[in-house]
Amino acid sequence: MATTTTPPRVTPAHEPAPSSRRSPAGFVGQAYRWHRPLMLLTAASAVLFVGCLVGIVADPRELTGLPIWDKPAKFAVSIAIYAATLAWLLSVMPRHRRLASVLGTICAFMLAGEMVAIVTQVVRGRTSHFDFATPFDTLVYQSMAAMIGTLWVSNLVLVVLLLTQRLPDLTLTWALRLGMIIAVVGMALAFLMTLPTPVQQASWESGTEATVIGAHTVGLPDGGPGLPVLGWSTVGGDLRIPHFVGIHGLQVMIVLGLALSVLGTRFALLAASATRTKIVFVTAAAYVGVLAVLTWQALRGQSIVHPDAATALVTAALVAVTLGAYAVVLRTRPRLSGSVERETVKAR
Repeated sequence: MATTTTPPRVTPAHEPAPSSRRSPAGFVGQAYRWHRPLMLLTAASAVLFVGCLVGIVADPRELTGLPIWDKPAKFAVSIAIYAATLAWLLSVMPRHRRLASVLGTICAFMLAGEMVAIVTQVVRGRTSHFDFATPFDTLVYQSMAAMIGTLWVSNLVLVVLLLTQRLPDLTLTWALRLGMIIAVVGMALAFLMTLPTPVQQASWESGTEATVIGAHTVGLPDGGPGLPVLGWSTVGGDLRIPHFVGIHGLQVMIVLGLALSVLGTRFALLAASATRTKIVFVTAAAYVGVLAVLTWQALRGQSIVHPDAATALVTAALVAVTLGAYAVVLRTRPRLSGSVERETVKAR
């Protein structure tokens, strides 16, 4: 009687041995190989964050009502998270890896350049954004604008590449795709901050030389009362909020995709890949809805902590629709054939 044997799993050259993955050093080494420029940027941002904490304690200067090192500290954390996430994402892409790696390197250099510009201005005691007071300030801000524009285009191309990828897990594939789309939208929302405020526009039209063009806050000057650490305005609209929420939608969707993939092996309710993927779509739609509400609220000059009746009503409707969509997805989940579902659906 013929017998069959299962061939041993071959560990790819780029994948460390299982024993190394169990140790912290092994994980760090594996993560470093995801994408070296992006992971170096992650490490540099972590070091910078620690330095900024020292600066917050040791440097008494303030800028726009916050410790002067508060802004680079927040950017360091955000960039570290985004760079590490993007590095991991590039490591799991099965196609167009060379082009994706080049785009990742471009993103790393653009983000590093932005951090250098921000820290340079902090050392000088100047704000890095919207500052046209001197030729050097103008050069720094315009250079940052060019770098952010390049970063946005690079991420947009990565979105296109992701739409052509076919990962084994359909749920995670769509989580990555939709997360990148949300992140690109969040980046684009920064453009709203670069527009002149009505006061700046009136001053410009009167012939006064502009030293500041653009603002984070809507309806009030930058630098008023804000949330602790974050600094988001508590008395007016703040466009940094939808910008931040949008950019980090990528991490939210990735965590959701990974969590659903794990839960699908433990709960029959989520066993079907089609059900998990629909949940990803519903969550992405809800996230975009939240992003739209936050942007609408900020543009009306309304603080995040003082929503009016219209904002509360729209938010409640969004929650109700989202919960209803989840209920429909879970009630109409496909039946599984047998005790274990065996799906080989490819992402399309």
